[in-house]
Amino acid sequence: MQAITLRTARRMRGDIAGEFAAALMWPLHALMAAPSLLFLTALAAMLLRHPDVSFYEIDRVAFGLLVIGVTARAVILRQPLFAVERASWPMMGLTVVAVLSVAGQPFDQETWCLLAAKFIVPFTLFHLAALVFTDEASMHRFETFSLLVLAYLSFTAIAFLVGAKELIFPHFILDESLGHQADRARGPLLQAVANGVSLNLLGLLALHALRRRTLRGLKAWLLLGSLPFAILATMTRTVWLSFAGTIFVLTLRSPSRMLRRVCLALALMGVAGVAIELSSPGSNNALTERTEERGPVDYREAVYRGGWDMFLERPLTGWGINQMPSELARHVSGYHEKILFPHNTYLELLVEHGVIGLALYLWLMRELWKLGRRTIPRDEKSAFLDQNFHDLWPILLGVYWINAALVVMNYQFVNGFLFAIAGMLAGQRRRAGEQIMAA
Repeated sequence: MQAITLRTARRMRGDIAGEFAAALMWPLHALMAAPSLLFLTALAAMLLRHPDVSFYEIDRVAFGLLVIGVTARAVILRQPLFAVERASWPMMGLTVVAVLSVAGQPFDQETWCLLAAKFIVPFTLFHLAALVFTDEASMHRFETFSLLVLAYLSFTAIAFLVGAKELIFPHFILDESLGHQADRARGPLLQAVANGVSLNLLGLLALHALRRRTLRGLKAWLLLGSLPFAILATMTRTVWLSFAGTIFVLTLRSPSRMLRRVCLALALMGVAGVAIELSSPGSNNALTERTEERGPVDYREAVYRGGWDMFLERPLTGWGINQMPSELARHVSGYHEKILFPHNTYLELLVEHGVIGLALYLWLMRELWKLGRRTIPRDEKSAFLDQNFHDLWPILLGVYWINAALVVMNYQFVNGFLFAIAGMLAGQRRRAGEQIMAA
């Protein structure tokens, strides 16, 4: 009788321990259940995070949860945690060079945040996306997310353009003490160029969705019809030119007659938007001043000369990450600011990481471009990453490259979004290779 009682007690303790362990594992199961939603939540946190220090870490928390969830899922499913791609080598090289440049310096939160936004986060998202977006359902969620973000950014930009600032959310977008260019439609990225690049990239995905008929009807016309006006609202010449170039290239090269007609309609809407803006009372001066403004050109010429002088002083090792803004002020005459920004991603790489850093970056961009020239798996010929998307990929990269020549791409959401798409293409290339090997 006593033995039966002991066995019953042990069984009860085992059941309690099992339930307790299951309760502890429940959060991990929740993270592993829907990796694509977790991935998109992390991107949304990067887009909408408040710049205030007290709320600064929300994007880091979301990113950490994403890494934990995808890693645990990969272990359980016996997926390779880190599949080395050709693009992985320059990514690792750039990360090592950047980390070594700050390893011996006192801890500076801004420097490490820039390191994460420019290298660590986008490079990690590249490899995670290849594990997460492996089927059409997950890619459809990514496409839906992209369209929702485009609708939000366009609405916010147009609300700013027409003066309906009470409709703008979050309200920190209107805070002139945060970010830059508070007089333009800058969105939650707090920089008009970053907002414009996002609109341009997302607009290309909307055109891709229209061609695939996953976006159609009134929603399609409202979303795409608002895009030229949102681009105009950024009041940034680089954004205007890259958008015009995108429409021009698609009109000439797209094999879809319907898409060419849509691009022509977008061009006409853009012209109409400029005409409306010029005819509106009080807005004529703003648009004309942005078109004719010479100050930014003179500034860029000065900082480019100063940046080149800095490069000549340390051509191989560079000055280290986040060292250029403060050092540049000593090499540029005519400006009294203590901190000057180079407004050129390639120049900043050359100055801060030397010839080696720029060479690694150019190698990386070449490998990303080649991802759009890979074989498509047989069962994905009509999927999200179809041949038309592969044809669109160089244009997406071109938008990124052109704007990177006139601004430093320190924007975590923009980098993360682009590298996530690149990771999806890398994962597709791997699946195509597996099919060829199996045959």
